[in-house]
Amino acid sequence: MNMKTKKTALDRKLDKIRVAEESGKLGTKLTNRTLRKLTSNKLAVFGAILFVVICVLCFGAPLFTRYSPTEFSLTEIQAKPSLAHIFGTDQMGRDIWSRMLYGGRISIIVGLGSALGAALLGVTLGMYVGYLGGWVDKILMKLADIFMSIPQMVMIIIIVALVGQSLQNLIIIFILTGWPSMYRMARSKVLSLREEEFVQSLRAFGISRTKIAFKHMLPNALGPIVVNITLSTAMFILQEASLSVLNYGVPMELATWGNIISVITNSGTIRFDWLDKWWMWLPCSIMLILFVLSINFIGDGMRDASDPTQIG
Repeated sequence: MNMKTKKTALDRKLDKIRVAEESGKLGTKLTNRTLRKLTSNKLAVFGAILFVVICVLCFGAPLFTRYSPTEFSLTEIQAKPSLAHIFGTDQMGRDIWSRMLYGGRISIIVGLGSALGAALLGVTLGMYVGYLGGWVDKILMKLADIFMSIPQMVMIIIIVALVGQSLQNLIIIFILTGWPSMYRMARSKVLSLREEEFVQSLRAFGISRTKIAFKHMLPNALGPIVVNITLSTAMFILQEASLSVLNYGVPMELATWGNIISVITNSGTIRFDWLDKWWMWLPCSIMLILFVLSINFIGDGMRDASDPTQIG
């Protein structure tokens, strides 16, 4: 006689969780909860709106200005803001509003692209190699220590001097010099999670190492990763500006926020006429500050929303 075992309330609840996990509905609920928490953060929403507005202005520059960023006008050198040039012109008669918009494209690509590339490389290596351990992990740790022992700006200048100035080279150099901090951060997070009970359980059930590292451990490290990306974006944009002043950044024929400021500082405008010629440096500086603030607000909001310890 076959006797059916009666399931308890706890068994039925566990069955529902298993079915939800297999169907993917559980992950959807967590995603929706994270999104609701993110949208309830006023600073994050403000940062997202500001970020979108600046990106739309920069990447849709032809819709918002009729001037070319390289167009000269010898009759309108250092012209004050007017209806024709809302932010005036620079010492070569180029429209500053146009240069800000077109230059924003390059600065955003350099900053955000380099930060995302460094995060992709460093986090991928840190999560997987850090979980596996062994001789590969030891070699990468030594390599990361060597990279981080050399001042980043010095290393960037040396590499730029060797390979030459170009937009592509600068992004690659930023990625190669920025991945060690991402790697160390991801690795330290993996080491703290590797011995947790849920990881041991997943390993006992025969789940592959790749799934454990990237599907189950990575979400627990998203908070610090996102914050690091926002900080790296701001750092790379500022480094591009610093390199432009030293003539090691993006070639001067390309307009960037860094190149706009570097041309002004090299001409002595800020040193001698910084107040009288405010339109030559203030609008670009404000645009740079607003963009950095926007991505920091977004990063803080994503950190709070994706942190499992703060999801209720």
